[in-house]
Amino acid sequence: MKKRKPVLEKITPAFGSSIHVHKHGAYVGESKPYWHYHPEIELVYINKGKGKRHIGNHLSYYNNSQLLLLGSNLPHYGFVDRLTLNGSETVVQFRPNFLGNDFFNIPEMTEISHLLERSKMGILFGINTKEKLGSKIEDLASKSGIEKILSLLEILNELTNSEDYKVLNADGFVFEIQPQDNTKINVIYKHINENFHRHISLNEMSEKVSMSIPAFCRYFKKVTGKTFTKLVNEYRIVHATKLLSESQLSITDISFECGFNNFSHFNKLFKEFTGKSASKYRSELKLMVTHE
Repeated sequence: MKKRKPVLEKITPAFGSSIHVHKHGAYVGESKPYWHYHPEIELVYINKGKGKRHIGNHLSYYNNSQLLLLGSNLPHYGFVDRLTLNGSETVVQFRPNFLGNDFFNIPEMTEISHLLERSKMGILFGINTKEKLGSKIEDLASKSGIEKILSLLEILNELTNSEDYKVLNADGFVFEIQPQDNTKINVIYKHINENFHRHISLNEMSEKVSMSIPAFCRYFKKVTGKTFTKLVNEYRIVHATKLLSESQLSITDISFECGFNNFSHFNKLFKEFTGKSASKYRSELKLMVTHE
């Protein structure tokens, strides 16, 4: 059996730097995201791209641009399914104490400290903030030394002033770091991600991680805060929003493509998850993209 990648991601900034900045403008190869975490805070700006967000307990789809701030040890998948024409992704990662253990505790840093604390639940910023800060974040890739540090602090300060944001795990997300559990949940999420379009039985899933069905159900609810069925259905609905955006398939075909055998059940769950029917979601899509 092929060994899984470790879920604690090791991030190494360039020599002489305490901030890791990676920018790429072309998507290469097949995306193989995995459920992972790292102690570094992560600022992500994608100017043109498409993909799914799975951050903590939050699941959603985007098809334009996005600006995210993820706190230390907040588990997530990679975000980009693909970059659109002239699209790029810039990822900025830094330790909470990269300027010293007490730097963000001084009075002048109070607002940024609150921002970083809030980021532990994941923050998605809106179009106004993206337009204001997108190019500044991209420019970090070409800066070095104190200029890079000052630019990052300026960006963080601007983010503290933004009212154009949404907390993704607003109901809270508790993640207990147990290496063996991380490997197990990574296997579970990978299996769901690859097979949600068909029925996945509890027996199949529990065998995948060598647990009894009752033990698996208890473990899954403890780690994710959701039942297995609820999470699989959320994967399916998020995929449905992707197909509604990117394909010309009928809504009926989309429901079956996403693993629902009952169209009325799909409609019911779609409305519960998104707050609107699939047909209304599709009709409003252009407006949603414009104001994302």
